[in-house]
Amino acid sequence: MVAHLLRLKILLLRNSLGRSTGQLIGVILGGLYGLGVLGLIVVGLVLLGSQDPELIRTVLVIGGSATVLGWIVIPIAAAGIDMTLDPARFVTFAIPRHELLAGLVLGGLVGIPGIVTLIAALTQVLTWMRYPAAALAALVCALVAVLLCVVASRLVTTAVSSLTGSRRFKDINGIVAFIPLIFLGPIIGGVTAGFQGSPGFARSLADVLAWTPLGALWAVPADVAMGDPGAALLRFLIGAATLVLFLVLWSRTLAHALVTPPYNAVAKRAGGNLGWFGRFPATPAGAVAARALTYWLRDPRYSASLVVIPFVAVLLYFSGGASGTAFAFLGPLTAFLLAWSISADISYDNTAFSLHLSTGVRGLDDRLGRAAALLVFSLPITLVFTVVPLLITGRPEDLPVMLGLALGLLLTGAGLSSLVSARYTYNVPLPGESAFKTPPGTNFTMFTVQFIGWIVMVLLALPELVLTIVYFVTGDALFGWLTLLVGLVLGAVLLVAGIRVGGRWYDSRAPELLLAVSANR
Repeated sequence: MVAHLLRLKILLLRNSLGRSTGQLIGVILGGLYGLGVLGLIVVGLVLLGSQDPELIRTVLVIGGSATVLGWIVIPIAAAGIDMTLDPARFVTFAIPRHELLAGLVLGGLVGIPGIVTLIAALTQVLTWMRYPAAALAALVCALVAVLLCVVASRLVTTAVSSLTGSRRFKDINGIVAFIPLIFLGPIIGGVTAGFQGSPGFARSLADVLAWTPLGALWAVPADVAMGDPGAALLRFLIGAATLVLFLVLWSRTLAHALVTPPYNAVAKRAGGNLGWFGRFPATPAGAVAARALTYWLRDPRYSASLVVIPFVAVLLYFSGGASGTAFAFLGPLTAFLLAWSISADISYDNTAFSLHLSTGVRGLDDRLGRAAALLVFSLPITLVFTVVPLLITGRPEDLPVMLGLALGLLLTGAGLSSLVSARYTYNVPLPGESAFKTPPGTNFTMFTVQFIGWIVMVLLALPELVLTIVYFVTGDALFGWLTLLVGLVLGAVLLVAGIRVGGRWYDSRAPELLLAVSANR
């Protein structure tokens, strides 16, 4: 049965490569990239063997702890994405639990992450070749550490399997799991500053991690090399005990998951509440606006954009402090991002776009409704994110120029997005999928449309940008007020033009748009 599960995992991986040429190319490029990274790791570990045992220990413990932590965290962040050999798929099969556990563990090693982790861990043996006893300990600890990584990953996957069937869990988890990625840069910068500011920071960090399940196994060879068998034995027992504990917990959670498979709960709601449809005018444009605004609040593919924006403000604030120039430009940056967020609106509709065609919604009403839904919340957000940073940074005199630039970008971008989404479609995450999932074969088209669209938006907002530059160069308040006037007037004109031209393109290309979004699956 274990061999059968391994063959099944390999077969699933092989079949996934034949789905599309774009996906195959992506896998090949990803494999080459992973091979290059693995080569650098192997070379680095071999060269590290010539260093002092204390330095080797510090590097291996910190790197190994990060590896174990990654195997634990990544399954949570990727819970909205289907995985091969998901325990929930074996509910109807009478497979002995110990055989299923062994098959899932070995299956976890089949794939780029498992192979890279295994090879990198075994390379430790070459790192400790100057110390034969330590090299032998490194071989044993590497195998146990890799098993710990896989078992911890499977334990997390199985533990959340009952939750991943819930649409609400997928929505919240996908967004929340993305938040640490936003702060990855500052975290790395802070750790780097700690290394640079304190020569003993890395060693102190390694000392702490070496007594935790994350880094205990990676510190054992160093203890053997430095003649401390007592500490080596104790740390090995910590790692081995953690592995046994995770296996026991995984076995129990797997048994529970196999007899109580996940299900989708159906929420009951009282009738009579029309939501946004009861607040917008009873017109085609009003209905489209209500539908679009409902999507913004309930569809994670839309709401993720709103969740990310406050964290962008935090990043800009800490990147330059309360007096930083970057934080003062938060309003224009927010306007730029929000305005472009509806450039793939029809692509996100997928087959639901057929409702617009079957009900005979005009292109003008469709474009107007979507733009109105965007402005309902983006306009107040832009105003707040423009005024508050200027007050915090003590630059209220820049308010006219910043408002002009922000409002100009918002209105201009909304008009341009109304035009672009009526002309270009590309693969996006399907309804119910992770908001940050990238469908195969999409990158080139999406990058081209977005890159060219950003350039066009900057060109259309060039008058406001030029006036802003002149204002900061001369310090003349007149140019600030001119920026506000031009931003409002020119932005409004381009918004109307984008809605009207986008509406015409919509009317002439509606069947082609439906065919395109129906094929993007």
